[in-house]
Amino acid sequence: MKSYGQFCPVAKAAELFCERWNALIVRDLAAGPRRFSELKRGVPLMSPSLLSSRLKWLIEEGVIERYDMGEKRPGYRLTEAGAEFVPLVEALGIWGQRWTRRALKEHEIDLGLLVWGLESGSDPGAFGPGRCLVRLDLTDQVDSKRFWWFLNQKGTCELCVDDPGGEVNLYLACTLPDAIYLLRGDISPSRAVETRRLEVLGDSWAMRRLPDWLNLGPLTRIASRRGERPGA
Repeated sequence: MKSYGQFCPVAKAAELFCERWNALIVRDLAAGPRRFSELKRGVPLMSPSLLSSRLKWLIEEGVIERYDMGEKRPGYRLTEAGAEFVPLVEALGIWGQRWTRRALKEHEIDLGLLVWGLESGSDPGAFGPGRCLVRLDLTDQVDSKRFWWFLNQKGTCELCVDDPGGEVNLYLACTLPDAIYLLRGDISPSRAVETRRLEVLGDSWAMRRLPDWLNLGPLTRIASRRGERPGA
């Protein structure tokens, strides 16, 4: 890793925090311990070998530590030092929502990150203690990438690339860009339905709880200051 060659504490902290990918690793660990495979899904353009070496470096620097998740391979979590980076990540998110939002560019329309965001950010408890199966139809995608299932039960949301069977309680249909605009907060669920950019069908109780299941975070409520209306 390149060094600024300075004893200044700002420079030393920036060497860790501003190195490419590190802020995103902290972003994902801010939500709690993660397995290596889960961290990889949050940074899909990062190679496994680079992620592995970066995690080792962050462990050596005391930013993260290995964490027993009851499996053969340990997961990772933030240390006390790493947790102090979280407000910086949140501040970056606020600034990004306020000043960088615009129409999506081609390279930003990331299917993998979208489904990972739905799986990891949703609130499976929004549907109550029972089983609830959500099917997402990305209408602009090829058949092999069009249908996704989210199985909510026992307090977890599991992404399924194949139909897990059983009754589908909630059907969602939209394009991939509109799904990203929805997850990013550029368009609300109600507005997306009203403008027919999102079709919602299924059991009435599941349809009512869709906004709660999406669990859109506080960043989605930050208004853009660019004078543009991405997703509008």
